[in-house]
Amino acid sequence: MAFLALGINHKTASVDVRERVAFTPEQLVDALQQLCRLTTSREAAILSTCNRSELYIEQDQLSADAVLQWLADYHRLSLDELRASAYVHEEHDAVRHMMRVASGLDSLVLGEPQILGQMKSAYAVAREAGTVGPLLGRLFQATFSAAKQVRTDTAIGENPVSVAFAAVSLAKQIFSDLARSQALLIGAGETITLVARHLHEQGVRRIVVANRTLERASTLAEQFGAHAVLLADIPQELANSDIVISSTASQLPILGKGAVESALKQRRHKPIFMVDIAVPRDIETEVGELDDVYLYTVDDLHDVVAENLKSRQGAAQAAEELVAVGAEDFMARLRELAAVDVLRAYRQQSERLRDEELQKAQRLLANGGNPEDVLAQLARGLTNKLLHAPSVQLKKLSAEGRLDALAMAQELFALQEGSTDKSL
Repeated sequence: MAFLALGINHKTASVDVRERVAFTPEQLVDALQQLCRLTTSREAAILSTCNRSELYIEQDQLSADAVLQWLADYHRLSLDELRASAYVHEEHDAVRHMMRVASGLDSLVLGEPQILGQMKSAYAVAREAGTVGPLLGRLFQATFSAAKQVRTDTAIGENPVSVAFAAVSLAKQIFSDLARSQALLIGAGETITLVARHLHEQGVRRIVVANRTLERASTLAEQFGAHAVLLADIPQELANSDIVISSTASQLPILGKGAVESALKQRRHKPIFMVDIAVPRDIETEVGELDDVYLYTVDDLHDVVAENLKSRQGAAQAAEELVAVGAEDFMARLRELAAVDVLRAYRQQSERLRDEELQKAQRLLANGGNPEDVLAQLARGLTNKLLHAPSVQLKKLSAEGRLDALAMAQELFALQEGSTDKSL
């Protein structure tokens, strides 16, 4: 049995290549079954995300070339083109790689948690396809366990490392219970979408999305049960907003000091938390001078993100050590499983020899043999039969000069050095 982990990711391949090697959800079951049918792979799973496409495989004998050829053929690429971006990990390195991926140590954003869920989905699809057996199944369970330990025992995922997440994390420092707050989001682009998602996950249920076009604001608002308005409606919404986060492409400020002063009066100076992620700025700098306003700029958030990345990098070292231990433990358990088959065969052979000698003894007793003589013969015959095959093999190995095998036999049979019976 041998494990392979191979594929491409954001470090080795351009977006164009990653797009061409990606698997759609609809392709996965058929692709997995085809992979096992056309290569020597006995078990297989595929992880395909925007940043990586990886195959996890168990084979009798390692055959990465055949799998790479299949992958190139499946996506209609030349093998040379795929090889230029692909990596291959074998055995212990493959196990460690899977655990690093699931723990977020190989992600574009160090420590990001989404990859573990994607890995679990890959496992579920492979089970549905019938391409996960006992060995790959054990590896996935060990991988999930290692990733969980990394999350539990290190701080790799605790500090936000995206501007959107940092903005929401700062809001949590101002308002102890975000669920009771109302958020006004200005803009409807990717950053604001991420902010809306993070706010929604934190329990904020009253979200207003303001945008230049109502259609785009409505599209975003529908995802999170929010309310859509035009930019012109911001003054009316501002008085009810505890959190204001803005990210538009406007070349001029959208929110001025006067509008915020008016809102603060209506709020009876209840504080407003504001984050201006836009460049150029959406919120006039003078707004930050007002009492009861906590205004942060994109530069402030970048400082938070940079500091948090440092923290994650420090935690990554501890995470790498946990993954190394997890990989070694798994390989040790796998080696123990390999011994189980040998022990089972040896036990079956010993039990067959025992039964043969026992039947002889029973026949002798039935014919009136002396019980003491029969027992002595039973013991002698069983001993000779159990020792016959090892004795023949040891003499052969000794004649071939295989002293290492003789030393191993002494260890295997727990013999004291120098106690070997020369008469064998």
